[in-house]
Amino acid sequence: MMNYNFAIRRKRGIQILFRHFYHKRISQLFQPINIISKDATGKKEELVSISQKLLVDCGIVRPRGNGMFAFMPLGQRVLAKLTDLIDEEMKLVGAQKMLLPTLTSGHLWKKTGRWKTTGDELVKVKDRHDKDYVLSPTHEEAVVDMLSEVYHLSYRNLPLRLYQISSKFRDEANPRFGLLRCKEFLMKDLYTFDQDEASAISTYDQVSEAYNAIFQRLGVPFVKVAGDCGNIGGSFSHEYHYPAAIGQDTLLICNGCGYSVNSELVSDSNNTNCSSCGGVITTTKGFEVGHTFLLGTKYSDPLNCSYQNENGRRSLVQMGCYGIGVSRVLAAAVEALSSETGIRWPWVIAPYKVCIIGPKRGSKEANLTSWVHFLTDTIGSIKSFQDDIIIDDRDTFTIGKRVMEAKKTGYPFIIVVGKKASELVPRFELIENITNNVQLFSHVQLLDFLRGK
Repeated sequence: MMNYNFAIRRKRGIQILFRHFYHKRISQLFQPINIISKDATGKKEELVSISQKLLVDCGIVRPRGNGMFAFMPLGQRVLAKLTDLIDEEMKLVGAQKMLLPTLTSGHLWKKTGRWKTTGDELVKVKDRHDKDYVLSPTHEEAVVDMLSEVYHLSYRNLPLRLYQISSKFRDEANPRFGLLRCKEFLMKDLYTFDQDEASAISTYDQVSEAYNAIFQRLGVPFVKVAGDCGNIGGSFSHEYHYPAAIGQDTLLICNGCGYSVNSELVSDSNNTNCSSCGGVITTTKGFEVGHTFLLGTKYSDPLNCSYQNENGRRSLVQMGCYGIGVSRVLAAAVEALSSETGIRWPWVIAPYKVCIIGPKRGSKEANLTSWVHFLTDTIGSIKSFQDDIIIDDRDTFTIGKRVMEAKKTGYPFIIVVGKKASELVPRFELIENITNNVQLFSHVQLLDFLRGK
């Protein structure tokens, strides 16, 4: 029995060491930080776009050409969290996830007329057989063509809601502001199919509620406005914007009845009073991060997408399409929340929620490193912090330098194992990045505080 117990204890010890070895560490993180001298001057667009400057300088994204960016490991973690959030809300409205090819036949775009009407932003390519293709900026043609091949589609199969999260392409004439206006971007696009217009409007309302939930969970102030259907088409649409001084769109908002609209839809955008209630109109700039459209039969008609109704006859499906610019949400959220000196992430998509900073090598507190691992394990056992802790183990750097970098990268909570940890009752410094509030806690108090988050 004694040998058995010893073996168990030894096994547990090995497991603990193994877990320590696999703690997420900044020394092992690929984060190419820009080192900028005090005398350096940036390009004009870097000076006016806070998000672009911070995301590049902090090693979240990396420019790979004009209007193209690579997502570094921290950026990919943010995208993954944002994707999970969207997936959760899409499931609640019965949407099924899929993935369509990036290339779409140019023949389909010619059928709907968008081959010409989209203009120079449409990226067109030819294969070796001289056939036309599109690097898709959106997938209405592709998904409708696919569905039109389902010959036995019945009213029993409707409503049908299909979505994907994938790369899209737009040949921007003037890419700028980093991820806010680029050539390749990540987008969530949902396509819905219903029997009739009333059902399609019901679906529209349900998806709109899901969009409201997504943006409310992100916690960044947003504005929903009536929008221009533009090249996508349809009978009406709504846009979701994050207000920003460098926003591309001008939004008109009534302080009385709450009616809000993109100025593109208004003939006289200088009018200071609401035409409905007479209330005062205010204007703000915004970046569009989401757009919903009621399409009707704009695509199902030319591409002959129909279903068998209750009377056994073929009827065209009624459609809606719904987009969220996933990579744009990331950048626009940073643009809306951050200061010029540091990123402020929405809580739910922060790359890591906690950064733990240990003592410097050679300092009097160097023997307190075991507290770093203990705190990582115990905080990591809290459900809301699982796999959300990173250790800044670069112990040749001062604590001050590491705190400064952690603040700039935007970790919501920074925990310092420093001089106070050597007291009779060890205490640890907790820095709340958003408020810059600093508190000293024992490890029990620290855990209680974090459990409430």
